[in-house]
Amino acid sequence: MPDEITVSVDGGSPLSLASGVSVAEVLGDIAAGALAALVDDVPVDLSYKLETDCRVASLSGATEAGLEVIRHSTAHLLAQAVKRLYPQAGVTIGPVISDGFYYDFSYAPGFTLEDLEAISQEMGRIVDEDLPVSRESLDRTEAAGVFGQMGERYKVEIIEDLGDPSVSLYRQGEFVDLCRGPHVPSTGRLGAFKLTHVAGAYWRGDENNEMLQRIYGTAFADEAALSAHLERLEEARKRDHRVLGKRLGLFSFHPEAPATPFFGPDGAWLYNRLADYIRGLYRRYGYDEVITPQVLDEELWRRSGHYDNYRDNMYFTEVNGRRFAVKPMNCPAHCLMFSEETRSYRDLPIRLADFGRLHRYERSGVVHGLTRVRSFSQDDAHIFCTPEQISDEVAAVVGMVNEAYDVFGFEQRRVYLSTKPAKAIGDDVSWETAESKLREVLDELTADYSVNAGDGAFYGPKIDFCVLDAVGREWQLGTVQLDFSMPERLDLSYIDSGGRSRRPVMVHRAVLGSIERFIGILIEHTAGDLPMWLAPCQVILATVTEKQNEYAEGVAARLKDAGVRVRADLRNEKLGFKIREAQQAKIPVVAVIGDREKEAGTVAPRLRGGEKNEALAVDDFKNWVLERSQPTVGGVS
Repeated sequence: MPDEITVSVDGGSPLSLASGVSVAEVLGDIAAGALAALVDDVPVDLSYKLETDCRVASLSGATEAGLEVIRHSTAHLLAQAVKRLYPQAGVTIGPVISDGFYYDFSYAPGFTLEDLEAISQEMGRIVDEDLPVSRESLDRTEAAGVFGQMGERYKVEIIEDLGDPSVSLYRQGEFVDLCRGPHVPSTGRLGAFKLTHVAGAYWRGDENNEMLQRIYGTAFADEAALSAHLERLEEARKRDHRVLGKRLGLFSFHPEAPATPFFGPDGAWLYNRLADYIRGLYRRYGYDEVITPQVLDEELWRRSGHYDNYRDNMYFTEVNGRRFAVKPMNCPAHCLMFSEETRSYRDLPIRLADFGRLHRYERSGVVHGLTRVRSFSQDDAHIFCTPEQISDEVAAVVGMVNEAYDVFGFEQRRVYLSTKPAKAIGDDVSWETAESKLREVLDELTADYSVNAGDGAFYGPKIDFCVLDAVGREWQLGTVQLDFSMPERLDLSYIDSGGRSRRPVMVHRAVLGSIERFIGILIEHTAGDLPMWLAPCQVILATVTEKQNEYAEGVAARLKDAGVRVRADLRNEKLGFKIREAQQAKIPVVAVIGDREKEAGTVAPRLRGGEKNEALAVDDFKNWVLERSQPTVGGVS
C-alpha cells in the first residue's frame, strides 16, 4: 500500500493525500450533505478507506444513486423495527425496487394495516435515535455462525449459497443484517418514508417454498419529494386498468383460466381495432401477414435454442408419445416458412408478421392484470434480410415505432440498447457485429439512447423502446432484435449474387408488443378516456323524455349505417343521470335529444370533458364524428 495517493473530488483538481484516508475525511464539509459516495463510479460508504489513486464523487439524495442508498437503508430500518416489535419474525431479503423497496419476512400470523402503522412509528423512533451504521467484513463461516446464533436461518441459507469467501454485515444498534451496501452513515439521515402495503411472496420466488410476508414501502430525501410521489401513486390508483377495465366492460378474469384475460364485446372491438391499425402500418412498410400453428414439435424448440434457454416459461404436451410445446414465440415457425423454398438475394428482405396467440408460463406472484399474463398476442414480425440490408431495416422499424407512439400520444420516450446477456447462444464475433450494427443505426438517427448491459435476448442484442405514461411511469413496448444465431441453428440460407449459399440475418421486432399489455398501459395513460377512433362506443344518444325515443332510434340507425359506434339511451331516467352514467363509462360524446332537436332534425353534442357544442344536423354530426374516427398524431383525447 503506498504512503500517498492522488484523489480528485467531485471533478476538482487532484489532491495528494495519505493512504487509508476515509471518504468522509476526503469530502470534508461536503460530507455533511452526502449520504454515500462514488469511488471510480462504484458506490461506497462514507467510512470507506482509500488506498489507491481514484476519483471520488459525493452522493446526495438528489441523485438516483443517492436515492437508492436511502431506500436500501430504509429497508434495513424497516427490518430493525419489525424485529423490535415481532422478535419471532424471520428476516430474509430487502432489495430496492422501482420507486421504493420491500422486505420479506417469515411471520405466520401475517401483518395487518394496523401492524404497518405500528412498524412505521417504530421506524420513526429509530430515526430519532440516530444510530450509527457501520460495516464489517467476515468470512462466510463466521458470518453464518453469527446469523445461526440469532436463529436467522434464511440469512444462513443465503450465505451458504454465496461464492465469495467473505461477506459484509451492517450494524445499527442491536440490529445486524447481511448486505453489500452502501448505507447512510446513521439512521438519523432517514425519515421521509412511507410503508404502502403488504403482499404474499414465496421464498426465492419459488411457489414450492414457504409463503412469506412482503412489506412494501418507499423513501425519498425529503418530505416534499415523498408527498409528490404519494400523489402520483394516488393518481395511478385511480387509473388502475384492472378497475377501469372491469367498470368499462372491456375484460375480465376467471379462476378457470388463471392470468388469461377474457375480452367482452367492447374489449374485443378495441383489441381488433389496435390490430387493424398495425395492419395499416404493415401495408405501408411492406409486411406480409401469416398464420402459424400454436403447437409445434418439441424438437424444433431444441434446435432453435428456446428449450435450453426458455423452457421454464413454456407449456408442453404429449400426443401419441410425441412431445410438443405450445409456442411462446413465433420466430421458429417463421423460420420454417422461410425454409419452404430456395431464396435468392433478390427476394430479400422478407417481412413476415404474425398476430398468433402465444403462451408463456408466468409465476402467480408476478402476473398483474393485462400487463403480465400467460396468454397474449403480439404485433410480432420477423425480417429475413442480407447483412447489407440490416441498417435500412432497423431504421425502418425505428420509424414505424415513432409513428405509432406519436399517434397514441406517448410524447416522452426512452430508448435502450441491450447487449449480450450471461445466458446467450452464438459466437462472440456475431454478437459484436450485431451490437455494432444497432449502435450504428442509433447513432446515424441521432437517437438519444442508454445502454442496458447484459439485457439482450438470449439470441441477440436489441433496441428497446419505452414510453412514459401520464403519471411518469416507464413502460417497455416495442423492440427490434438482431439475430445471427437462429438462421444458423435452423439452417436457413439464400443464394447471393455470386451464386453462393449464405445465411440470412433475422430481425425480430414488435411495435406495441403484447396487445393485452398495451391495452392495460393505454387505459392507465388515458385514465380510460380512449380517443374517438379507439372508443368501443363513440356516441350515446340521450333522450330527455320518451317522446323522443322514436326519433333517437332513427338517428342511431343512420349513424350506425355510416359506421359510427352509437348506442341510444331510451330509459325513463332524468337527463342528468344519463349524462353522468355516460361520462362514467368514458363515452367521448353524449348527444342530447329533446323536443327542440326532434323538431329541428338535430342533436346537441356534449363532449366527455363537459364542453357543449352547438346543435348539429344529423348528417353534419355524423361527419363530425367520422372525421375524428381516424388515427392522427396526438390522437389521444
